Amino acid sequence: MKRAIPVLVLTAVGLVPLWRYEPSTDPAPTTRAVAPAPSASASSGSSALVIEGSVVTTEKGPVQVEVTFDGDTIASVRMLQQPDHPQTTAAVPKLIEGTLEAQSADVDTVSGATITSEGYRESLQAALDEQEAAASASPSPTSEVVAGSTVTTEKGPVQVEVTFDGDTIASVRMLQQPDHPQTTAAVPKLIEGTLEAQSADVDTVSGATITSEGYRESLQAALDAKGA
Repeated sequence: MKRAIPVLVLTAVGLVPLWRYEPSTDPAPTTRAVAPAPSASASSGSSALVIEGSVVTTEKGPVQVEVTFDGDTIASVRMLQQPDHPQTTAAVPKLIEGTLEAQSADVDTVSGATITSEGYRESLQAALDEQEAAASASPSPTSEVVAGSTVTTEKGPVQVEVTFDGDTIASVRMLQQPDHPQTTAAVPKLIEGTLEAQSADVDTVSGATITSEGYRESLQAALDAKGA
């Protein structure tokens, strides 16, 4: 009997490691990957143009958007700066969705995020204005740019540059003009009159007679030089 006891003890000890290292049959825990939320944007082609809107300072914090244009279409809008606030976070997707639908800055204010909505629209409009200016400045394949003569006046030199789209006066840009408030105020009126008349037959702007005369002379020179 005394010899049997060690045998039983050794056998029991030998079973312990086998029990401790027996492989588990319980399934391993899994980790669920959370997919990123889809972006509220449309696909953009090779003609995409990315423009940052102005930074608008609001009571809640700065607001700034970045707009991607596909031609004249608003393809996507991305927030570069926004207030760190739950209501803003919830409002932004709605503002972007509204922009893509409206294709303009005419977007409804999101309830509970009035200040952010106002800042968003202002920054968005700045980007739209810049895109419009860039589009108008880009000549079409049939465009011809002609600089008029430099006309010396008592107030200073006056010179225009005319962009023609075929036979149409598409735009007029001042290359030189007198540094005077009345001239600055008169130029937009002279250009508007040119685009309407499609000629140098433009009315004199009150208070800027000398500039108006110089403008018409330089403009006529550009018209005469077109296609020459």
